[in-house]
Amino acid sequence: MNVAKIGVIDVGGGLRGIYAAGVFDWCLENGVKFDYGIGISAGSANLASYLSGQRGRNYLFYEEYSMRRQYMGAGNMLRSGSFLNLQYIYGTLSNAGCENPLDFEKMSANPMEWYMIATDATTGKPKYFTRNDMHQDDYRVLMASCCIPVACKPIVIDGIPYYDGALGDTIPLKKAFADGCDKVVLILTKPEGTVRADSTDRKLARVIRRRYPKAAEQLALRAQHYNEGIALAEQLAAEGKVLIIAPDDTCGVKTLTRDQEALKKLYSKGIRDAQAIEAFIK
Repeated sequence: MNVAKIGVIDVGGGLRGIYAAGVFDWCLENGVKFDYGIGISAGSANLASYLSGQRGRNYLFYEEYSMRRQYMGAGNMLRSGSFLNLQYIYGTLSNAGCENPLDFEKMSANPMEWYMIATDATTGKPKYFTRNDMHQDDYRVLMASCCIPVACKPIVIDGIPYYDGALGDTIPLKKAFADGCDKVVLILTKPEGTVRADSTDRKLARVIRRRYPKAAEQLALRAQHYNEGIALAEQLAAEGKVLIIAPDDTCGVKTLTRDQEALKKLYSKGIRDAQAIEAFIK
């Protein structure tokens, strides 16, 4: 008898990712394991801590560290050209011996197959990084996956500039099933019925168009790709192949909203909603 291959996808969403952090913390507390995972943007960071078994680690990055000026702010923009200081988040805080180190050894030893998606800024195509692309205290892959256009300058790896993975493959269900998953838990950070508008993405796309026309093209289409991905997810959910975990509301949290009470509420929703996973994967 073949054992089903169970996958999980965390689509990210900036600080709304605290909802998915709640989902993974519930999974760690209840011994829920997946065979396969894909992270996009903040979803890549959530999965890294899940693989390392560090329950509660990601919560602090959203609820506490995001309040610090070193994490994000206009001062960073003036100093480095990036509003979000990804080096602070995935270097200063995360390296060995630092304030909240990622347990790299444990993460590397976890047998789960997993990918972190970033987008090649020159081609607009997705790059599916694996743990082999990451090294102790070199977490540029996580930085690349989380690199929001305009809020951040692209992250360069092996001479290639990368932006946020959501541009290249917004909801990577097709990849998960092509890689042999039988069932997939899809974690969204907006209510399931949300239809994304493209006005903000199109404005941001204009800012990077001259330097990175292909990435700008993908950014302008992100809302369309997201909405198509949700339609596919709902169809697969009706067939019993996908479980959509999504908050009933975002508690007012947007991509870069710094509101500790709202973030705590959203995290609690993640812990509550994760309980649906157990029955789905049995």
